[in-house]
Amino acid sequence: MNIIELEQRYLVQAYSRPPIVFVDGEGVWLEDAQGNRYLDLVAGIAVNALGYGDPELAETICQAGKKPLHYSNLYHNEPMARLAKKLVDLTPFADRVHFQNSGTESTEAAIKFARKFARTHFGEGKSDIVAFTGAFHGRTMGALAATPREKYQKPYEPLMPGVRFAKFNDVDSARQVIDEQVCAIIVEPIQGEGGIHPASVDFLVALRELSHQHQALLIFDEVQCGVGRTGSFWAHEQIGVLPDILCTAKPLANGLPIGAVLVTERVADVIHPGDHGTTFAGGPFVTSVANVVVNRISQPAFLQHVQETGAYFKKRLEALQNSHIQEVRGKGLMLGVQLDIPAGPVVAAGYKHGLLLLNAGSHVLRIVPPLIIDKGEVDIAIERLDAVLTQWT
Repeated sequence: MNIIELEQRYLVQAYSRPPIVFVDGEGVWLEDAQGNRYLDLVAGIAVNALGYGDPELAETICQAGKKPLHYSNLYHNEPMARLAKKLVDLTPFADRVHFQNSGTESTEAAIKFARKFARTHFGEGKSDIVAFTGAFHGRTMGALAATPREKYQKPYEPLMPGVRFAKFNDVDSARQVIDEQVCAIIVEPIQGEGGIHPASVDFLVALRELSHQHQALLIFDEVQCGVGRTGSFWAHEQIGVLPDILCTAKPLANGLPIGAVLVTERVADVIHPGDHGTTFAGGPFVTSVANVVVNRISQPAFLQHVQETGAYFKKRLEALQNSHIQEVRGKGLMLGVQLDIPAGPVVAAGYKHGLLLLNAGSHVLRIVPPLIIDKGEVDIAIERLDAVLTQWT
């Protein structure tokens, strides 16, 4: 059997994959088993921020691999402690970190922390979570309950109770559902899976005020939009509204599984030994790599590159508006291209042109390349995308 046949025979068929087997990569390019090269605008779903074959990461992995890979959270380890300090230093509101293995686990931890905080300070009955239309917070049972999509939720009902929904970017809608029984409000500063929709400043300011008014915690889900993706280390830095809890994951270790929840001291104070745990999270191997990633991405020159390249990419995309592009939205290198045709066939056509694309809903292309992409590679991407879209003219 070839690789695709093996996958189809032995893996649970929970994914729909194109008939491509990737075997190598360098920079922002991936190579398949036939030697074809693809310009990657997906980055493993906004994960591979430093691209492929990075020499510093490779050396870090080599050296970390010579030491114990795992101790468990029964014991201290140096890379985890150093990474925690780095993240807190980069996050003005945060005092402490709890490591996870993924974004959805980070959401689960945030929900648990919020409910424990409310129970500790206010007793029984204050346990509801408010989320928003278009949100995506993960696929485990708690995170899924806060992800209002029937396709994802229906097969797994009953879900975790106590989740309410308001309309995204609608302050009046939020006011109608937030009351004294709400312990937390969770929102993405830029919705990813929901179509690359930035939250407005007024909306996030209102959520911060409502959370104070009703003594609820404000949770920012920056699993996709955080860690340099928008041109600042955290997306909310550009808005000036601070949460009580922040969830992060995707790019933290450039492809190794890691997540984190950052919290204020006030939240951390209610979490005691045994309240939450994970066997693998914060291990020395993955946090050694994450330390390098965070060091690189947090440099002002790196973030400036993301801002400038993202602005250039957006400008080039907007110049293609006669090619089925209705709108380009987003920040930095997290861009949404609204199409007047379905995005699925465009993604499929991209493979034939050596271009990896990703959708975010039925009519939106999601542009989330490695953050190291340069303007010359943007030009190549635009040329290939233009060739793809001309098939429908």
